Amino acid sequence: MILADKIIELRKKAGWSQEELAEKLDVSRQSISKWESAQSIPDMNRILKLSQIFGVTTDFLLKDEIEMEEITESVEQEYSQRTVTMEEAAAFLEHKQMASGRVALGVMMCILSPVIVIILYALSQSGKIRLTEFQAEGIGLLFLFALIGGAVALFVTTSLRGHRFEYLEKEPIETIYGVDGMTRDRKEKFRPVFIRSLTIGIVLCVVSCVPVIISMILYGEAETPMTFAAAGLLIIVAIGVLFIVRCSVVWGSYAMLLEEGDYTKEKKIEEKKNEHLSTVYWTAVTAGYLAYSFITGDWGRSWIVWPIAGVSYGVITAILRMLRSRG
Repeated sequence: MILADKIIELRKKAGWSQEELAEKLDVSRQSISKWESAQSIPDMNRILKLSQIFGVTTDFLLKDEIEMEEITESVEQEYSQRTVTMEEAAAFLEHKQMASGRVALGVMMCILSPVIVIILYALSQSGKIRLTEFQAEGIGLLFLFALIGGAVALFVTTSLRGHRFEYLEKEPIETIYGVDGMTRDRKEKFRPVFIRSLTIGIVLCVVSCVPVIISMILYGEAETPMTFAAAGLLIIVAIGVLFIVRCSVVWGSYAMLLEEGDYTKEKKIEEKKNEHLSTVYWTAVTAGYLAYSFITGDWGRSWIVWPIAGVSYGVITAILRMLRSRG
């Protein structure tokens, strides 16, 4: 089966007109018509976009020897598609709007949790408060666990409230007529807010090192000012992450319904294969973070394990994906 026929079959299977597919690809209807009549072929960027939209591999689109039945049976054997109604989609978007604030606040609380420990420790060392180092650390740890406990409560309650929508993130879906248009309309209205919030968050994370630099300029290697600067760094990062997480959760909800970006059918199947790895990996990372932090008491720097772990996980899953494709 040639590419033109595959585009026709996939488009009809999705229930889209040529105009609707053209809108998703940001091309003209005439371009779709030419592709389907084999008068022209999409460029590589459009091929990649087609694979994401339809939840198939680029190999399937480009290799004539792979038939439509093969890819359909492969997907249907592993996962059955669930139908999403307009009411379900609206309820999901409303839940994600609420969840965005709760999750962002929880993440912010986790980042801020060691700040009180750091500040009290610095004050006790400098003699500005009448507490021993052990007392300062003990009080600080009480605040740390209180903040982490509050964050966990937010995560758990938010997750339980959204349990009915978990399939949208993990399973291939099929939306009824109107859901796609409604979701795209809301997405476009939210785009300016997303861009503004993401920009503010990234800028705050980038400039978070300013307190440390100022401390180095004014006080050199003096420990107490540097400790306060580290606390300031965490506070700025926490505020930046609040902006990033909140807008990203809402933006991600649109991607889930449209099955775009990280939520294409193909990627959902890939994530399902990595489910056990993910559980073991992040459990080990969390245990390592807590063990190192408690043993060394270096809460001001141990948080760096999270961005490193995130990048490493991406590398590991990419390698596994490559190995599977070769196999």
